[in-house]
Amino acid sequence: MTLPHRGLGWRYDLPAPSTPVTQQEIMSNLEPPPNHIDQNYIELPRTLLRVRGVGIVTGALAILSGTAALLFGLIIETYSTRSIDLEHIAVSIGIFLGAIFTFTPYIRLDLKLPRDEPIRFNRHRRKVYFYQYRIDRLHPFSRKTWGVKPVAYNWNELTVEVYQFYAPLGYGGYKEEIRISVRKPGTDEIIDRIFFTDDIEAGKQYWATARLFMHEGAEALPDFVHPPWDWNEGIHSNPFNQRAPKVQWPTEMDLESRTAPIPEVRQ
Repeated sequence: MTLPHRGLGWRYDLPAPSTPVTQQEIMSNLEPPPNHIDQNYIELPRTLLRVRGVGIVTGALAILSGTAALLFGLIIETYSTRSIDLEHIAVSIGIFLGAIFTFTPYIRLDLKLPRDEPIRFNRHRRKVYFYQYRIDRLHPFSRKTWGVKPVAYNWNELTVEVYQFYAPLGYGGYKEEIRISVRKPGTDEIIDRIFFTDDIEAGKQYWATARLFMHEGAEALPDFVHPPWDWNEGIHSNPFNQRAPKVQWPTEMDLESRTAPIPEVRQ
């Protein structure tokens, strides 16, 4: 599937993967810091949800309200002395179904989104691995279009884009995001667009960190002030985060993303 060359709300691109970067451009107090750094790869944290649990609470209340409206409408029509008003019943059912299909994606995202969606930049393989959780708001009950679907792309095929836009009511109002678009090798065709951060300045720092690592290796990075955070085992202050699914890379991708390729033996 081909995606638009630019998404709605695009403002500008961050420096290309090949653009040099210096250590002075990176803040040592970056928080949260990289999850892991070694000679082969750096893993950066990422999450769609700043505060987990809002979708569950808000969605549950909305669905309960829709259910109450439906039941109230049915009770009124059942015990009414006049003839049944089908239009009134249809409105009650519409409110109920609208609440279900509008808020179920938020509830499901809160329940199923992993504690972290890390990105691994492998310097020796020149590839980037995304622990990607796919969602489909138009099909809130689908199994095929929801779930963790990790992907790997070539480093040089990435473009990091800055977006600023006003989302519809219920999606957060004014928003800013950084997304990573992926080109089909050897073309300008966009085959994927992936969320990176919801903070422009943090996204710039993470992207500069990844570029410096990919250009010069772990030794070139600053000593980060904050220690790495174990998203799977760390004690989360938010109880919804504590109960969220842990990160579990597919075995083959986990090994590939953490290691360097084995040199070919010449005969």
